[in-house]
Amino acid sequence: MYFSFNFKSSTLLIFFIHGLIFTLLLLYKGIRNENKSSFWLASFIFLCSLYIAPFMLGYAGWYGKDTYREILFFIPFQQLFLIPPLLYFYVKSSLTISFRFQKKDWVHFIPAILYALYSLIVWITDVLVLDEFYFYADGRDKDLSLWYQISGFFMLVFYLFQCLKLYTAYKKETYETVSYADTILYAWIQRFLIAFLGLLLIRVLFFILNPEWANFGRKYWYYLCFSVLFYYIALSGYIHIIKMHASFQPRLSTTFSEDFLAEAEKEKITPSNTETMEAEITGVDENLKNQLEDLMIEKMIFKNPNLTLFDVAKLLETHPKKVSNIINKGFKVNFNDFVNSYRTEEVIKKVTSDENDLKTLLGIALDSGFNSKSTFNRAFKKHTQQTPKEYFSKKV
Repeated sequence: MYFSFNFKSSTLLIFFIHGLIFTLLLLYKGIRNENKSSFWLASFIFLCSLYIAPFMLGYAGWYGKDTYREILFFIPFQQLFLIPPLLYFYVKSSLTISFRFQKKDWVHFIPAILYALYSLIVWITDVLVLDEFYFYADGRDKDLSLWYQISGFFMLVFYLFQCLKLYTAYKKETYETVSYADTILYAWIQRFLIAFLGLLLIRVLFFILNPEWANFGRKYWYYLCFSVLFYYIALSGYIHIIKMHASFQPRLSTTFSEDFLAEAEKEKITPSNTETMEAEITGVDENLKNQLEDLMIEKMIFKNPNLTLFDVAKLLETHPKKVSNIINKGFKVNFNDFVNSYRTEEVIKKVTSDENDLKTLLGIALDSGFNSKSTFNRAFKKHTQQTPKEYFSKKV
């Protein structure tokens, strides 16, 4: 196979091969662990690899040879309408374990299907029917057409913002429902989404500042940046899947309403009771607020590192939304910060007493309900406005 090795083609070839390798690794992990998000990520990485292929092969001289040029012309390597929804469904399936792809979700893939039909019509017309270039009479690759590139750009921006909205909602709900929010925040997803937006902004700047953007050779640095980014996504995603499977990290599986419906079915709660409880969630029940404080102070349920809003609601024999309302309005914090404040106070009490001289600060923090050093440090500083080291050094 013809391939002219040079700096540009060789560097993109390295990323292309690694993209295919990670695609296979992610597919393997998805099958082995029955992890659906792995399949979405594998598809996304595969299409990112194909995205750089026309430039990798173009710099290798394919556009200059008839047979190879036709391969680039008639195979739609750059699936600009397919990459964005794949990214969206990967993020959605990662953040919500209960996510199931439904028929209505196919609407996201209509633009990609239409472009695939367009590519098929071009191939049939130019190769099978006319046996000469009609659509490709200008000798320009349709994947690189301005209308397609601009449309794909705006589509990707739109879906990236949708992904960020998903993550923002997930982050808010996590802090409202579990006491170990930092463990399951998937912060790396937020980082790579922001990095992706940054890359698109760079592309806009290249387009504005570089008057020769339309020149094939001038786009190399953008595609190199894109390659580095999708490699980072592939590597980080793969490592995250391994860690998640090894540690059995929980994910926020459902929303309040879905959780309650599932729980109601188990407890045989009637619809009328449900409506009554929903109607009660209008103000702060002082009696219930006192009961909640008793659970924290007397029974010290905050020492459970996996404590959730549902656990507290069960102990109080009430609706989880009502508990959330009491914490939000009565204590002016979310559930995660509410529980961690008690954990922090417990750490302070133990450290300043003479009962725990043989334990390390981390050991005391773990005994108090924190599940990691990083979570403890963040919660402690948020509660006291100081790091543990700063706080306790002043107490000595």
